[in-house]
Amino acid sequence: MRDWSRALPAVPLLLAAPLILYMVAFYALPVLTMLMRSISDPTWSLTHYTALANDPVFIKVFWNTLETSVIVTVSTLLLGYPVALALVRAPKWAPLILVLILLPFWTSVLVRSYAWMVLMGRHGLINEALLAAGLLERPWRLLNTPLATQIAMTHILLPYMILPIANALRQIDPSLARAASGLGAGPFATFRQVILPLSMAGVAAGVLLVFVLALGFYITPAMVGGPREITLSMLISQQVEELNWAYASTLSAILLATALGIIALFYRLPGIGNAFKTSGR
Repeated sequence: MRDWSRALPAVPLLLAAPLILYMVAFYALPVLTMLMRSISDPTWSLTHYTALANDPVFIKVFWNTLETSVIVTVSTLLLGYPVALALVRAPKWAPLILVLILLPFWTSVLVRSYAWMVLMGRHGLINEALLAAGLLERPWRLLNTPLATQIAMTHILLPYMILPIANALRQIDPSLARAASGLGAGPFATFRQVILPLSMAGVAAGVLLVFVLALGFYITPAMVGGPREITLSMLISQQVEELNWAYASTLSAILLATALGIIALFYRLPGIGNAFKTSGR
């Protein structure tokens, strides 16, 4: 009788083989081809990368992308943590809160970005409401500004911050908070010394997820952002439209390297790497 126990270790690999082949053929190879064009077009060299160090357009766009990503990440964290806490601590309202979180999440990013254009336009709902309330004498230029980009991106990326934090908060043993309260700790002290440290796994996952997604965001900055405050993804799109494949490939490689570097940095920070390992159990 055949011994099937020897074949069991290969079963997971066989089950994952179709996905692995698909990702290699339709993702890894195109990305590798794109990266190769940054050093092989027109000749094999690193001139495209060395030229970026003295390119004021790239430097401005790169720092603008990082600044936008940081602001959006901090905004989603400040807005998302209380919502995640309410989602876990208020079971009666949890279904309604979850629907409010996921309903926009199920809507296309294009539709949500267009909705923000309608809201923040010169004659949009925000300006009309402020003018009707007498708070403004003339329409406020909100659309096509960095602030508009940050507001819209914060709204779109908020679920990516809320859900990991809520998952981490849900795994905290409620008896720990009761024990802290029994030992004389007030609500704020219990949150600061018990709840917040134990939820850092979710915070770290949410921050990393939102920041990396914000780095490569394209649709929303292109629709509601200003023409002067473009992001790296918008610059890549412009170069592709101009058929400047080498420059676009170089910018794409820089964007990919930045995202991978940030992920590696997160795993090396004291305590953060352990937080990710804990959240994966």
